[in-house]
This record gives sequence, structure tokens and C-alpha cells, in this order.
Amino acid sequence: MATTTDPIALDVAGLVVRRGDRIVLDGVDAGFPAGSVTALTGPNGSGKSTLLDALAGVLTPDAGAVMCRVSGGVAYVTQAVPPSTLPLTVRATVRMGRWAGRPWWRPLARADRDVVDEQLDRMGIAALADRPLDELSGGQRQRTLVALGLAQQARVLLVDEPTTGVDAESSRLVVRALADEAASGVVVVHATHDPTVIAGADRVVRLG
Repeated sequence: MATTTDPIALDVAGLVVRRGDRIVLDGVDAGFPAGSVTALTGPNGSGKSTLLDALAGVLTPDAGAVMCRVSGGVAYVTQAVPPSTLPLTVRATVRMGRWAGRPWWRPLARADRDVVDEQLDRMGIAALADRPLDELSGGQRQRTLVALGLAQQARVLLVDEPTTGVDAESSRLVVRALADEAASGVVVVHATHDPTVIAGADRVVRLG
């Protein structure tokens, strides 16, 4: 479990983000330590996904700063997308996590394939590896996307609403995987409305 003495590895200071004419985040200050699971909570529209976008570097804030004090990359698992937009198999999707920073002509090494197989097993989807994503349930697709994030082996793992709309087994596997990543020293931040998941987090940041 995280303590107040855990070093802050990911930090935001005075963060301001506008969406059109609306200020979504207004002067947010927060610190996220390595080796802990931080839950972002708050009502719909409070800026949870926007904060994750800023932490991931896919959104440039209007003011303030995001400071990452660890090396090793950032993995960002967004909310599950409609299956019709994902014409890939489960294995091909998880393999995408091993392509970051790799020249397109260089094939995956045996070690990369081993990582993919490990994450498929970890998320309980190895038997589905050759199935197209559009044949899976919502929970199975969510497990696949989390496995994609885990396969990157990044030192910062950001996940948006990982247990929303999924079955109990998928929720259990996802929550356990996030806790295991934090136990290995990873910075884990996820957005959630689930009171049980919030209660199990090491730290909570409330927005809105």
C-alpha cells in the first residue's frame, strides 16, 4: 500500500484544460507515486478522462505542467471502443503493445512473443487469442485492451474506466493486474465510478 512517504513519480501542477468554451480542469494539482494504484473519481464531466489524456501526453494543457520523473514510457488504455472499429484478433491487438519504438520492418522477437503470451494468460484470454475482437463480449474486449497496455511494460500505466460495463470476472482480473503492476513499482492511475474499486485503491484523487 502507498504511504505519504512514497516518492512522487508523476506530478501535475496548476493544470488548466479547456474544451471549447468550457474549462474542464481548473488549476489541478496532484501527485502520483510509483508503486501505488491511484483512483480518479468524480461525477461525469468532472475531467477524469481529460486528466488521463494530459498525463499520457495526448492532450496539451492550456496552462500548468505535467512532470514525469520516471523513465520507461507511458501505457494508456482508453475506454473500450465499439467492436466494429477493431477488425483484429485478440493476439494481434495485444502484439501492438510490443511495437512502440520498433522499426516497422523489424519482426517481433521471441521475447516479445513471450510477453504477449504472458499477458494473454494473465488476463484469461489465451483461449480467445485467434478470435476477432468483434466476436467478443464487452468484458473480453476490455481484458484484451488491458493486456495490450500491460504488454508495453511501461513504468506508467493509465487506464480509463477499466471495470465499467464488464462482468465480475473481467473486473476481478483487471483490478488484480493493476494491483500487481503497482506492486512491481509501476505508477498506476485509473478513472472509475466503482465504489468497491475506489475502496481498494491505495490513493484517491477526487475531481469536480
